[in-house]
Amino acid sequence: MVLDLDESLIYGSETVLHRDADFQVGPYHVYRRPGLDAFLTGIANMYELAVWSSATSLYVNQVAAAIRPNDIGWRFVWSRDRCTPRMHEETRETVFLKDLKKVKRLGYALERILFVDDTPAKMARNYGNAIYVRPFEGDDDDNELALLLKYLQSISRERNFRGLEKRGWRSRALNDEP
Repeated sequence: MVLDLDESLIYGSETVLHRDADFQVGPYHVYRRPGLDAFLTGIANMYELAVWSSATSLYVNQVAAAIRPNDIGWRFVWSRDRCTPRMHEETRETVFLKDLKKVKRLGYALERILFVDDTPAKMARNYGNAIYVRPFEGDDDDNELALLLKYLQSISRERNFRGLEKRGWRSRALNDEP
């Protein structure tokens, strides 16, 4: 399970939001997405965990260290330097692609890798591995990670994650509620 950071698990802002930040990294006030600790602890029982963000290395390493529960270790923590920069044809902005072939080189089978991210453009080469979450921007009432945990528990024993239809994952998680 490869996890994105910004707007997926945390929100970093140069200005303080409606409450104090959970921690600070450089000029950024960083807010944990609600349910983050329970989410990480819950999925760590089923998946090996890694972090891959398109942010800078110093920022990524500090955030990954700050959010990691004590009893969980990251398989790797990658930043922008492991991404593949590409020009977005419509916006003409640089998009940092996260090509899972680089994870495959570590010995992981692509059909057994899931990637949680809020930005589809970054997963353009591996959309079959992606589970997209709504961007988190500091909302205290956000419940995305609680729903995602339920969904990930329901698919943990699947043999090929790439073949699963994941676009409706929220509905599946909600329908599994008692």
